[in-house]
Amino acid sequence: MNDRFRDRPVQLRARAASDPMPARLLILAVLLLAALVAGQAVAQGAGIRDSAPQQYLVKKGDTLWGIADMFLEEPWLWPEVWDVNPQIDNPHLIYPGDTIYLSYVDGRPRLSLTRGRDVKLAPNMRVTPLDLAIPVIPLDEIGAFLMRHRILEVDELEQSGYVIAGGQDHLITANGDIIFGRGYFPEDERAYGIYRAGDVYRDPITSEVLGYQAQDIGNAQALSSLSDPVVELEITRVTEEVRITDRLLPLEERILDATFQPRAPEVDLHNAFMIAVDGGVSQIGTTDIVVLNRGARDGLEVGHVLAIYQTGQVVFDEVARDNVRLPDVRAGLAMVFEVADKASYALVLKANRPLKVMDKVKNP
Repeated sequence: MNDRFRDRPVQLRARAASDPMPARLLILAVLLLAALVAGQAVAQGAGIRDSAPQQYLVKKGDTLWGIADMFLEEPWLWPEVWDVNPQIDNPHLIYPGDTIYLSYVDGRPRLSLTRGRDVKLAPNMRVTPLDLAIPVIPLDEIGAFLMRHRILEVDELEQSGYVIAGGQDHLITANGDIIFGRGYFPEDERAYGIYRAGDVYRDPITSEVLGYQAQDIGNAQALSSLSDPVVELEITRVTEEVRITDRLLPLEERILDATFQPRAPEVDLHNAFMIAVDGGVSQIGTTDIVVLNRGARDGLEVGHVLAIYQTGQVVFDEVARDNVRLPDVRAGLAMVFEVADKASYALVLKANRPLKVMDKVKNP
């Protein structure tokens, strides 16, 4: 456990090619991470919509997903038809004012890009900042969510430090108040998050505990030696009253990777479901964030796109005089953006009908 906690960084940041900047400014639009070699634009299985335009002028506010959905029946197959242009500096980034063209080569569709502005490199300077590029998905919403949410695994919760008392025998919620913690405190970690265990995530088939929803309470800075039996900490941020038994964990650097590459999973998913939704709403729609009962151990990775299915209804067969279940109905798409060992967070990209907890997720 020591190594596990020792390497946790201390804050949320966004990953970019330059120095870290606030996540809301780093809506970095990487059109394609795994660049296809020029001339290798194949379109196996990438169907073009009948309504697809021959060209499209990129506008401010567009997203990669929306543009891909405009051209393709299956937007996550964008890389299969993207024509890498070696004459354009970093053709995997698109900007407002750029034009995307649809053409056919040897009977296969190809999408190409023409720059609508100067984005050439100058010494030590780029004319068009990266944060103006078109985002794949709304990273600002995901960043805000990751600041407030965390999936805690069972052993991570049970072996973490915890609050045993507050200064002057009470717990106050203001910055600068003192609390005392006991338990496991990794060496050289001075910044801690204060969390409260919330909902238990269980597998609906096996009843296995997949993890706990960690409710963000605030942050604290260790003042005394971490080797002391009781550690003194000062509250540096608080969202609500700190309680005895609240957990103290090293602040985890949540890498908000703006280079999501939507793609289908390389593994087949079985008995995968949306088991919870942020906010406890009864119906799930586009841009809602859901919890899946599958994680890294099941082969899920950030960027995996999953189809959402609703269980087919049971109807009475008037001829055979018995009940029969209809096939599952495809009802939407979701993309994984945060993966724990046994569970994941996913963003609903599309909902063709109202969705709900316990709808299935499958390979698209």
